[in-house]
Amino acid sequence: MVGVGMACTMGRLTAKEVEKKTTPGNHGDGGGLTLQITKAGVKSWLYRYMINGKARWMGLGPVHSVSLAEARQKAAEARKMVVESIDPLQVKDQRRLDAEMAKARLMTFDQCASAYIEAHRAGWKNSKHADQWANTIATYVSPIIGALPVEQVDTGLVVKVLAQSDDKGQQFWQAKNETASRVRGRIESILGWATTSGFRTGDNPARWRGHLENLLANINKSSRIKNHPSLAWGRMGAFVHDLRQRDGVAARAVEFAILTASRSGEVRGACWSEIDLAAKVWTIPASRMKAKREHEVPLSDAAVALIKSMPRIDGTDLIFPGTKGQALSDMSLTAVIRRMNGDTPTWVDKDGNTITVHGFRSTFRMWAAESTNYPREVAEHALAHQLPDAVERAYQRGTQFTKRAAMMNEWAKFCGTVRADFGEVVPINRAAVG
Repeated sequence: MVGVGMACTMGRLTAKEVEKKTTPGNHGDGGGLTLQITKAGVKSWLYRYMINGKARWMGLGPVHSVSLAEARQKAAEARKMVVESIDPLQVKDQRRLDAEMAKARLMTFDQCASAYIEAHRAGWKNSKHADQWANTIATYVSPIIGALPVEQVDTGLVVKVLAQSDDKGQQFWQAKNETASRVRGRIESILGWATTSGFRTGDNPARWRGHLENLLANINKSSRIKNHPSLAWGRMGAFVHDLRQRDGVAARAVEFAILTASRSGEVRGACWSEIDLAAKVWTIPASRMKAKREHEVPLSDAAVALIKSMPRIDGTDLIFPGTKGQALSDMSLTAVIRRMNGDTPTWVDKDGNTITVHGFRSTFRMWAAESTNYPREVAEHALAHQLPDAVERAYQRGTQFTKRAAMMNEWAKFCGTVRADFGEVVPINRAAVG
């Protein structure tokens, strides 16, 4: 049921009366339009109407801003809505909301970027990560689209950012593709945040799949990642046999890195307090792990024997200390392999590059994949890689750890056996085993 609640007579007030009236109360003009005067003398316009059997009042503005003629025009527009079963108050609220949204959409890209970084700062592993976000946005994005309303950022502008050239004429996307790819992802995240926050609408113009991949060269990740020269897994026994002929703390550190498939830094910082010889476990604290998560390494019998052979040095908790009790440098471990190569390099990859300590992780991974029946995730856990599936990560302990312990014992036995057939060197890039 729709009604307008109007009196029989309309236009009962005059402009002069509106100006002169001071008596508090409601003074009808007809057709639902009312002049309201408060006890404090404040004058304003109200429109009263009936919709769905209920009376409603809608403010039309103060008298000092809205004249009698303007109030009558607003009331007339509202009456038309009521006749069409449209609630004028709902229309008014929607218009106000639309105006607020339009104002909100004037948020610039830089403002949204700052808000995004602050919203996610607590979830990032350290302040350096937030600084990297801010620095790359300030360097590569802000000069081009930073001051623009985020609503206006479209595909063309995103491509303009990624295809910009430096003073030497080098295109960002091609010359610094790894950085440019990160910037693209960060733009996508910021625009996604802006859309969810109501500052923009539509598809994300920075998305790669099915969009920017059609406009920019898909530079293969492997082409921009430096390979770690690694040894063919069939040659590991011969290498370890040669390594064990070498004296020195650095040589033992290299051997321990091989037996545990660990990174150089993890081994060089290994402490006696991290070792549980009875349980045959090396617990590396999160602070020394690349992924910043504590990592338990099952120790093979060979690894335990190696640790027991190391003397404890007063004044340091390090298992493999330098001459002054400090941690060995990465170059100290590399020097061991270079000395083993001598004048006629033997321990090189197929391209003649001297193998690296990090490359032994590649060798271990290829051995596990090609020579054992252990599931992929067992080897990935051994390398302390972040598995993509949460269910897989849940097996870090328990039966998964038991499998890892068995695998590391097999690996140690394999490394202690010299094969007659050396096999072929298969380099694995940093992304695969980093």
